[in-house]
Amino acid sequence: MSYSVGFVSLGCAKNQVNTEQMIYLLREAGYSISEVPDQVDLAVINTCGFIDAAKSEAIENILLLAQAKAEGRVGKILVTGCLSQRYQSEILEEMPEVDGILGTGSYSDIVEAANRVLDGEEHLQFFGNINETEEPQRILTTPEHYAYLRIAEGCDNHCAFCIIPKLRGKYRSRPMEELIDEARSLAASGVKELIVIAQDTSRYGIDLYGERRLDVLLEALCKIEGFTWIRIHYLYPDEMSDHLIDVIAREPKIVKYLDIPIQHVNDTILKRMNRRGDHAYLDQLFTKLRDRIPGLVLRTSLIAGLPGEGEAEFEELCDFLRKHKLERVGAFVFSPEEGTAAARMEYPPTEVAQQRAEFLAELESRVIDEYHDSRMGQKELVLCEGYSEEDEAYFGRSYAESPDIDGKIWFTSETPVAPGQFVTVELEDVVDGEPVGTVCEEEAL
Repeated sequence: MSYSVGFVSLGCAKNQVNTEQMIYLLREAGYSISEVPDQVDLAVINTCGFIDAAKSEAIENILLLAQAKAEGRVGKILVTGCLSQRYQSEILEEMPEVDGILGTGSYSDIVEAANRVLDGEEHLQFFGNINETEEPQRILTTPEHYAYLRIAEGCDNHCAFCIIPKLRGKYRSRPMEELIDEARSLAASGVKELIVIAQDTSRYGIDLYGERRLDVLLEALCKIEGFTWIRIHYLYPDEMSDHLIDVIAREPKIVKYLDIPIQHVNDTILKRMNRRGDHAYLDQLFTKLRDRIPGLVLRTSLIAGLPGEGEAEFEELCDFLRKHKLERVGAFVFSPEEGTAAARMEYPPTEVAQQRAEFLAELESRVIDEYHDSRMGQKELVLCEGYSEEDEAYFGRSYAESPDIDGKIWFTSETPVAPGQFVTVELEDVVDGEPVGTVCEEEAL
């Protein structure tokens, strides 16, 4: 008998890669995979447990699956990922509808877990070595034109506010030869945009080779035919060498878009949070990046309400944003995560942190408006992702928009444009915060 399995994948792109690996393993074992966890024998929910908002989202989705199970639309439920790694006993005790849980070191056990749950066993727990280096094959769940390449797992930074090292283990780089082989396979399958990810991509190689080799890896990836864009996410700010910056600047395939999470800029807060570097270093780094990489779009993430943040420290953060005008900013409210050093420190009230995060978002919205205004009249290369019947327009992304994060570019064309096709679009207006334009037919690629 062939059982059906449906997936819910929550959290970051790194989590999505684990979901893709589980899909591959189950499909190889003879399971049929459903696009949605409805009318299936088994529902697998791969969770995030990083901050309160992610935990709440995971719990809400588990409860929805529990309701579907009660209605007979789902047979069994397996919970995997960071939430199950973090709350191993609580999930089974408080959610009896859940039939089994797998931790972050047990993704490769998904077939055994599925078999045993469907055979009638209950309350199964799989918790393998979170420092395991095995990297199974995967079935892509992204659109055909882009894919993630996870170059490492785990994290060694141990920021005071972050639980990830305890959930994902120590930093483990994948061998470069293995990554190149996977990238070649992705390019051969039609992937146009390769998105390089890890908890900290800039640390790549230090555990395997005794030195950071992200620059060497990027140069090798750029030689692979088929990719038009190579995008880098999650560069830790103090690990960016001059040679790495040179590679990013000179390689045409590497999009001039960098995601560099800084969290804050105040020296005292950064030190308490175990972040390396200080305000002066971040100021110099962002200035240097702007000078050496023309057209650079910078993304960062910030945390409002960190321990030690008063009005003066918050204003210092705002002044930094006003000066550097970062095009993409995610502002989050400090979440005191149990098991972290920061949770034991004194921090501003949540309502104050929420107000500050909202102010940061408002401040950033003005920067984005100015940035979009500066793009009007320009011709930009856009990767088409689809067509909206309702809006009667195509939508896609330029180098300045990362998928599922930064919004879209909307455009019209006199000739059909297929998803995954690159076109040149002249930007003419901004509607509801997103650029709108028209395909330049004579320059379409």
